[in-house]
Amino acid sequence: QLQLVESGGGLVQPGGSLRLSCTGSGVLLDRHVVGWFRQAPGKEREAVSCLGTSGGRTNFADSVKGRFTLSRDNAKNTVYLQMDMLKPDDTAIYYCAGGSTFCGASVPIRPIQYELWGKGTQVTVSS
Repeated sequence: QLQLVESGGGLVQPGGSLRLSCTGSGVLLDRHVVGWFRQAPGKEREAVSCLGTSGGRTNFADSVKGRFTLSRDNAKNTVYLQMDMLKPDDTAIYYCAGGSTFCGASVPIRPIQYELWGKGTQVTVSS
């Protein structure tokens, strides 16, 4: 069964950090573009970032540039989203997704381009 599982969410104070993990089951993440999306209450799902396959191209939403980074551990079949300098506006459910698409700077990250989705992990930034 193809599956993506997110973990690492939680409650953190403004200015703090969290590292989210996206682990694949039945699917090799290094052969797919992995995207991260988030959805806050009452808002539409928005793209956060993506990580390409070979070469490791990345793209980040303007709202998280300079604060979020991506990495991949192929041995663990896991992609990480490191989130630093968190703000209350970052509060949302975060989803990872896998797709046979392209990730690169200035290339829009669209949910429709991703076929496989995790169930999400809650991130709450509050004092």
